[in-house]
Amino acid sequence: MKDDEVALVPPAEIARMAGVTRAAVSNWRRRYSDFPQAAGGTASAPLFALPEVRGWLERTGKGQRLAGEVRLWQALRAERGNDMIGALVAVAARLQGERAGRPLGGATAELVDELVRDRTPGELVRDLAERFVASETRSGGEHVSTAPLVRAVCHFAGDTSGVVYDPACGIGDLLLSVGGDGVSTRVGQDVAEGLPDLVRLRAAVERRRGTVRTARGDSLRDDRFPDVKAHLVVCDPPSGQADWGRDDLLLDPRWEIGLPPKAESDLAWLQHCYFHTLPGGRAVVVLPASAAYRRSGRRIRAELVRGGVLDTLVALPGGLAAGHSAPVHLWVLRRPVRTPGPDAKVRMVDLSDADPNGPMEPAADRVASVPALSLLDEDADLTPSRHVAARQPGPVAYRKARQELREALYGLGDALPDLPEGDRDITATLNVNELVRGGLVEVRDGRPVSTTDQLDTDFLVGFLRSAANTRRNTSGSGTHRADPRGARVPQMEAERQRAYGEVFRELESFVQRLEEAARIGRRAVDLAYDGLTSGTLNPPARTAARSESTRTGRKDDE
Repeated sequence: MKDDEVALVPPAEIARMAGVTRAAVSNWRRRYSDFPQAAGGTASAPLFALPEVRGWLERTGKGQRLAGEVRLWQALRAERGNDMIGALVAVAARLQGERAGRPLGGATAELVDELVRDRTPGELVRDLAERFVASETRSGGEHVSTAPLVRAVCHFAGDTSGVVYDPACGIGDLLLSVGGDGVSTRVGQDVAEGLPDLVRLRAAVERRRGTVRTARGDSLRDDRFPDVKAHLVVCDPPSGQADWGRDDLLLDPRWEIGLPPKAESDLAWLQHCYFHTLPGGRAVVVLPASAAYRRSGRRIRAELVRGGVLDTLVALPGGLAAGHSAPVHLWVLRRPVRTPGPDAKVRMVDLSDADPNGPMEPAADRVASVPALSLLDEDADLTPSRHVAARQPGPVAYRKARQELREALYGLGDALPDLPEGDRDITATLNVNELVRGGLVEVRDGRPVSTTDQLDTDFLVGFLRSAANTRRNTSGSGTHRADPRGARVPQMEAERQRAYGEVFRELESFVQRLEEAARIGRRAVDLAYDGLTSGTLNPPARTAARSESTRTGRKDDE
């Protein structure tokens, strides 16, 4: 490096320097006006001058202060193992002056007391929550929503008054963040032990306004707040649940729009949220992009449009969901106060190529007000990018679709892992049911989840897709059972399990990218046919020239 050059570092390096998560660095950038400005890079991948960063950390004491947070996190890990939810509950309870089911150990409690001498209890709990989100996002993303996703939901939910409800509240980031200061009551439910207590304690320690009510339970199977009607419902629900309880809920009054198909847990969550919405109130629900076009859900989608329930559908950029990089959509529902007229429209917003850390306000050409009647075709495909593009001039939409396809295909071949030939016979296996009985595995929504460091969850899930296990879970009539307990997985040391798990994650990511590329490609072909047959697109000049040459050649031969 030349003498006059200044070293530039990315946010990840700043996080390592300070001993914090990347989410903490993002929060510093938003929270502190004196944080160094980006000196290079791009909007989505900024770079900062190293001397300015070091000076800011030293001046604010952030590096030294957060080093204590790292020590606390490590102490909690050593004391609680994988039960970090219980650890956070114990910390928040101590800071709030309440008794926890299992209080902190002496040394850990002293460290908590030490850290709140130079910061508020609320700041410490928020920092620990951010670290928990980062940890869970890397390991699968259960019970958490990323900071950019929370910001997007807050933007499109706007401010409200009265009651806010979240039926899958997790650690409470969405429930405690949306709605503004006018919210009087926040109601949350989650299936995981300890999370309802954590949300209630977080609200108290962080001095959140309003009353907070929480309960534990699976909101679809065991709705603990059946009478709650909210001004605003928000939810980032678990996606793709193989068994969400449909057979036991066939006559449930929540299915106002229609009984969700067994494979459509996403639409069950959507209707649960709508059921709890007051007339004129709104529900903002995070769903996978595929919920907008899967054939199994087309009838319910059509009814949502026909009934004037679907107000806005927002396509968000990839990488906002916890645990995977697949794109997600925000479904904004509004309970009508009167019957919609024939001129009803649905607002479509395409932010799929936006900067995840940038502003959420869409440009004018990324928004379309689509007549509801035009959405009621056979497929009821509600994909925002499709409808936003269709409202643009044909050539513009086609060029954009081709560019999107190039981007989707870029590096796709390299994303499929290069796997060397195997050098061992995998014969020694264990029955998953034995692991469940031994307390090493839990089955959640038809998916095995490891409860120990000795087993890798992605390793388990990957081997469930083996040919042998697929045959084992398929009856003679061809019916596939979702229960994995009868499956067998190989006995393997933890390090090798993690290697398998990493490859299985790469394969799943490849499948998602492949399906998305196929969907974009089909849309590009449809645009090409529409443009060519309507006259807004022409065959390329070289084709016309080649045709003329061929025609002239034939004449010469004659």
